Amino acid sequence: MKFYKYHGLGNDYLIIDPADQPADLSAAAIQVLCHRNFGVGSDGILVGPIQTEAADFAVRIFNPDGGEAEKSGNGLRIFARYLHDKHLVGEAAFRVATAGGVVECRVLENGLVTVEMGQVSFDSEKISVVGPRRQVLNEKIVIDNEKITYCAATIGNPHCVIVRDAISPELAKRLGPKLEIHPNFPNRTNVQFMRILDRANISIEIWERGAGYTLASGSSSSAAAAVAVALKLTDGAITVHMPGGNLEIDVHPDMTVTLTGPVVRVCDGDIDPEIFAQHLPSDRKA
Repeated sequence: MKFYKYHGLGNDYLIIDPADQPADLSAAAIQVLCHRNFGVGSDGILVGPIQTEAADFAVRIFNPDGGEAEKSGNGLRIFARYLHDKHLVGEAAFRVATAGGVVECRVLENGLVTVEMGQVSFDSEKISVVGPRRQVLNEKIVIDNEKITYCAATIGNPHCVIVRDAISPELAKRLGPKLEIHPNFPNRTNVQFMRILDRANISIEIWERGAGYTLASGSSSSAAAAVAVALKLTDGAITVHMPGGNLEIDVHPDMTVTLTGPVVRVCDGDIDPEIFAQHLPSDRKA
């Protein structure tokens, strides 16, 4: 099985073309491939390009736990760069279908990739947050006897955004896994801890659903930026600072989001079938 590896600000993905694999990847196979000790190592897997009538291309996005994600901003930038490297796209914009909707991508001359991520919604029914239908902004949730103010959003996948004066990897690792599986979120959720730096800059720490602590995330950046705008804490043009680097986010008046950031090609190679015969330890996270 052939693979290609890229990263976007340290958030790395393996790309596997369906033409290079005999059958769909099982959850167990995905867990092995993503494991950093027993497999290739990555924050997820992109399976594509897939033919579709909905767009120019389609891609399936898988988390390291084997579950399928609806959308990934970094994953989409990486997939766009891969298509460009394979000479399947040029300088013109093209459309990619995901489980979280169709997006428009463009690979720029300076190595950056732009993705029109779609529209952010705070609607509890669209996100999947328990309770009556409402806009989920500045609500309360209790974790370990601590009352936390949060906002929920979707940009094709679910997010929980928490504004704090101080954030850290330790905070994300302590509260993130508990918020991810909180009963308020029937489909689980991605979690962002956000600090407002000024009207044009925010900083976030990320706990990603199905992946754990993450250096960078495009959809997380999009959701956090949209929350900052909705709460009138920033203007629409925002630089999102993450441990892996920065992304440029434009939140438009209708809450659609444009994301721009770099992609780096890491390597490509062949996966030996032997790795799928092993048993992973109980902690299967990459």
